[in-house]
Amino acid sequence: MFWRKSPGSLSPARRQNKEREIKETKTTINFVTFPLPHSTPEQQLLKPNEWSYCDYFWADKKDPQGTTTVSGFEVLLQKQLKGKQMQKEMAEFIRERIKIEEEYAKNLSKLSQIPLAAQEEGTLGEAWAQLKKSLADEAEVHLKFSSKLQSEVEKPLLTFRGDNFKKDMKKYDHHIADLRKQLVSRYAAVEKARKALADRQKDLEVKTQQLEIKLSNKTEEDIKKARRKSTQAGDDLMRCVDLYNQAQSKWFEEMVTTSLELERLEVERVEMIQQHLRQYTTLRRETDMFNQSTLEPVDQLLQSVDPAKDRELWVREHKTGDLRPVDMDI
Repeated sequence: MFWRKSPGSLSPARRQNKEREIKETKTTINFVTFPLPHSTPEQQLLKPNEWSYCDYFWADKKDPQGTTTVSGFEVLLQKQLKGKQMQKEMAEFIRERIKIEEEYAKNLSKLSQIPLAAQEEGTLGEAWAQLKKSLADEAEVHLKFSSKLQSEVEKPLLTFRGDNFKKDMKKYDHHIADLRKQLVSRYAAVEKARKALADRQKDLEVKTQQLEIKLSNKTEEDIKKARRKSTQAGDDLMRCVDLYNQAQSKWFEEMVTTSLELERLEVERVEMIQQHLRQYTTLRRETDMFNQSTLEPVDQLLQSVDPAKDRELWVREHKTGDLRPVDMDI
């Protein structure tokens, strides 16, 4: 079985060289360890060519004001919450559209009942009456349109992912934040163990030098004791690093899993909105089609308007006599 060599068993010079090698290939930022770009071959994306959340939100970033640091996961959560707000605002927009349709329908219906030009006669009178009736029919079309907008567009936008959505986002946030806090704690333990090892090795080095130049009556037993403590400190450091790596691995796994879930939720949201906005355009086209159908009877009657026939009908009803004047006899 392969055993790693305890850093406490290395000489101070060799240990410093090893630490320098590590520092030249890796860097720790906000308690997360990253490879330096020039030190290793380029990392392969987890989901190449997909611009997946799981590939691009590992580092922290400054907020727009530059005052606080925001984690990559918080950026993803903010995207989700912003999406929910956009969805709500779209529903509000459709609600205003519904109000316009309802008001328009109300005004059309009211206008259709105004008795203007009600005394027009003949074929033109029939066409005029049909035109007025078409306003009432059109009002009904717009009322149905507004009703369908409410049930098939506005309501789905409002009810998609209800009040529990924000609670679910908070659960994700707390879960990842707890893992990050554990990582911070493990990193602090590593630094503490690293300092303890440095102190033990320094103590061992001093005692060894004192023994060599006879400045102290330290015995070999004292040196062995200091060496054991240095080795133990090295073992403690290895244990702390292992725990840190385990914590970081757990955080990494949960970040991948959760970011992919947030990605799935965003795709689902966009597709839902796309579906219902398409329904809006479908309903709008249907409304135009139905409105067109209300004009067809008007067009037919307008084509039948006949001034000569109207004149005949009017004359028949309103004539005062068909005997013409003649010359008077002497």
